[in-house]
Amino acid sequence: MTENLNDIVLRPRFKITLNKSHTTVLEAFEDKKHNQNQYIVSRVDDHVFIKLPKAEQHFWSPQLHLEINEIDQNKSQLYGLFGPNPTVWTLFMFLHFAVASLFIGFCVWAYSNYALEEDYQLQLWGMVLMVIIWFVLYFSGRISKSSNQKEMTDLYTFMSKVLDE
Repeated sequence: MTENLNDIVLRPRFKITLNKSHTTVLEAFEDKKHNQNQYIVSRVDDHVFIKLPKAEQHFWSPQLHLEINEIDQNKSQLYGLFGPNPTVWTLFMFLHFAVASLFIGFCVWAYSNYALEEDYQLQLWGMVLMVIIWFVLYFSGRISKSSNQKEMTDLYTFMSKVLDE
């Protein structure tokens, strides 16, 4: 393994070159899918998803998405990405987009009122509110990431054990 576990927690993406064929690695995860009940392991083509069981999941529970690509017959490249459920991530990104769009809308509205020499204080307060909401979204994501470090470490450890077998 080429990455230190502490690097994974701070940077949710990682890449590992394996001295195993990609079919061997994929089969190892396929076997673990049926031989344990600690995690939910699912596979689609060259992608493996490792999640916590439904009973242990909460809104921001992380999952580990692995993509295993073939380099040659005896080597493969593993790309890993930690993140919340894709539905949660889509909602989170939508909220960011909505806040950004509203901020731009308030900016245009404020400029229009300024150009017409009308009161634009309401629009300025709307822009300030959008900035505050943006910071709340940002810090909630950061807090979520830091509160899920143990779960991310557990997912990474499980992946490492499967790869070492």
